[in-house]
Amino acid sequence: MTKEEIGEVLKQLRMSCGMTQKEVATKISRTQQIVGHWETGYAQPDANTLFTLCKIYGTTVDEAFGFSSKTKKFSIEEINIIEKYHNLDSIGQSHVDAVLQWETERVQQIQQTASAPAATRMINYYYRLASAGTGQIIFDMPPTKRIEIPAIPEYRKADYAIGVNGNSMEPVYHDGDTLLVEMTDRVEIGEIGIFLVNGESYVKERGEDELRSLNPKSKNIPLNEDARCLGRVIGKLTP
Repeated sequence: MTKEEIGEVLKQLRMSCGMTQKEVATKISRTQQIVGHWETGYAQPDANTLFTLCKIYGTTVDEAFGFSSKTKKFSIEEINIIEKYHNLDSIGQSHVDAVLQWETERVQQIQQTASAPAATRMINYYYRLASAGTGQIIFDMPPTKRIEIPAIPEYRKADYAIGVNGNSMEPVYHDGDTLLVEMTDRVEIGEIGIFLVNGESYVKERGEDELRSLNPKSKNIPLNEDARCLGRVIGKLTP
């Protein structure tokens, strides 16, 4: 609302109560002249005075200035900001308008990104499972299917997926989990990878001369010269 519109509302409220400008001025310890300035739009009352005037007139700021119960109620601080805006010249108001527009667009972009479904990509999934137990043969057939995974930074290095069979890697990986694997022929000691040993595949932690199980109840697998690394496990696909 403009200063003039606010002033007209204040004037109508006062007249509807049958009060003179002088009577209002006396109640709030101000001059009749300043009350007149408020009603013509030449000046504006501060936020606290505006609330006081509305109380004298038997109404509220929300009711007096057309805010319904469904509309956000303005705090004193917010009304002060509005008052400062109206006191600016056209150049100052244009600067504020530009900043508000930039910030509104920035927040909208953040909200749209947060609510939009994540982009996805497709990778190969192998039906033959990587054993977290006694071992299973891997890659003796083409990938069973292609599956969709979120295109998020955590999954960026995933080249293929494979299932887990057994409980030797609990509590990190469980029977039935789908592992995401980066294709590489070497992992460092302490990293978890997919390994082929004596024709059988395992998901294990690489040790110095053996593949280690995380479950203390499971056995480790000795490495030999024919053992091969088929990839580094970067995590599991979460539902």
